[in-house]
Amino acid sequence: MILPRYDRRCGWYELLDSVSDHPVLTDDIDVDVLVIGAGFVGCAAARRMAENRPDDSVLLIDALKVGQGASGRNSGFVIDQPHKRDLESADETLKQKILRLNRVAVEYLETQIQRFDIDCQWSHAGKYQAAVGTRGIKHLDHYESLLKKGGETYHRLTRQEMQDVFGTDFYSAAIHTPGGALMQPAALMRGLADSMPSNVRVAERTAVSAITRTSKGFEVRTGKARIKCRQLILGTNIFTAELGYMADRILPIMTFASMTAPLSDEQMQRFGGRLDWGITPADHGGTTLRMTQDRRLIVRNSYRYAHDYNTPQAMIPMIAERHRAAFDARYPQLDDVAFEYTWGGASGLSANFETYFGELEHNVFASCCDQSVGAARGTISGMMLADMASGRKTELLQDMQRVSGNPSRLPPKPLLRVGVPLRLALERFRSRSEV
Repeated sequence: MILPRYDRRCGWYELLDSVSDHPVLTDDIDVDVLVIGAGFVGCAAARRMAENRPDDSVLLIDALKVGQGASGRNSGFVIDQPHKRDLESADETLKQKILRLNRVAVEYLETQIQRFDIDCQWSHAGKYQAAVGTRGIKHLDHYESLLKKGGETYHRLTRQEMQDVFGTDFYSAAIHTPGGALMQPAALMRGLADSMPSNVRVAERTAVSAITRTSKGFEVRTGKARIKCRQLILGTNIFTAELGYMADRILPIMTFASMTAPLSDEQMQRFGGRLDWGITPADHGGTTLRMTQDRRLIVRNSYRYAHDYNTPQAMIPMIAERHRAAFDARYPQLDDVAFEYTWGGASGLSANFETYFGELEHNVFASCCDQSVGAARGTISGMMLADMASGRKTELLQDMQRVSGNPSRLPPKPLLRVGVPLRLALERFRSRSEV
C-alpha cells in the first residue's frame, strides 16, 4: 500500500508559526463514525457529522499531520464559480446548483474562521483570470461569454488596472469575479482540525493499513491500533484507490508551485502592485500566480501523472527552473527575489471530467475526483456526505447528487504511464505562450 509522505517542502506548512499536536492513535477504539483523511472533505464531514449527531462519537484520522497533504498544498483559492467545463454546460439549472453549493461552502468555511478566530489570511478578494497571447485571449473571451450568459457579475480590467494590481505588464487581458476567497491553506486546515466539536477526536500520523467488514460495521487497522466503527467516510481522494475503492477511476495529476521569500520594502516599490490577489490562467495549461498578504509571490505550473502519488524529489530542481522562467518573464525588475520553497500537490481527475460523490457500498461514503477545485468542492462534499450518512434528506444533498456523476474507467496503468505524460507534454506545448 502506498502511503502519503511529507517532504518538508510545502511553503504554506513550513511557514506556520506553531503546530498543535493530535497524538498518533495507539489505543484500540470503538466509535460510531470513522472519517479517514483530514483534508477539506474529511474536516467538513467530521464537523458536520458531529453537528448532525451530537451524541455520536466521531474519529478523524490522517496519515500525515493535518495540513501536510493535498489540502494544504494548493494555491489558496476557494472558488465559487463552476469550473469552465461546468460553465459550458447547456443545463443552466445544473450550473446554478454548482454555484449554490460552492457558495454555501465558502460561507461555511468563513463561519468556522470567524467563530474560532482561525488566522489563515482569509479574504473575499475574488479571483482574476488572465491571458497572455492569442490563445489565452480566445479562452478568456469564451469565459466572459459564459459569465454573461449566466448573468454573473465580473469586471474586465484595463491595461492600467492590470498594471496597478499585478505589478506587471505581462498580461494582455484579465477578468475579475468577486465571489471567491483567498486563504493560507495549511493554516486553514490546522485551524479547522484544532476547533472540532467535543465529540470529534483527531489523530494524526495514523495511516490505515486494512479495512475489514464485520457484522456490526468495520474494523480498520492502523499501525498501532484497531478501530471499530459503524460507518466510514473517506476523504482520501487519490488514495481512495489504495483502500480498495475507485482503483480504475481516479487519475492522479500533480501540479507544482514555488513561493518566494517575502518582498522587502524596496522590492515592494519595484513590484508596484497590490497585495492579496490571485490569478488563474484562462488557458488551463498556463501559470497560476498569487500575491499573499505577507508579500510572497507564488508561481504554479507544470503537471505530471502522479502514479506514485507523492512528489519525486529529483524533479524539484527542473520545476524550480521553470517557475523561475515564468517569474522572470513577469517580474524582470525582481530578479533578486529568491524562491524559498518548491513543492508538488496532487489532485484527482477522471477521464470524463465527472466527480464522484456518494455511497460506495453500504455505510462507506466518499467524495473524490475533485477536478482540481478541491477547496469549495471538498468542503461541500464533506458536509453532504455527513448529511447522507446521517439520513438527512436536504435540498443541498439533492443538488450535490445532481451535479455529481460516475467517473469512467481508465485504461490499464501501463498505458496511462505512457499516454498521460505524452498528453501533458502536448498540452504544455500548446499552452507555451501562456506559461
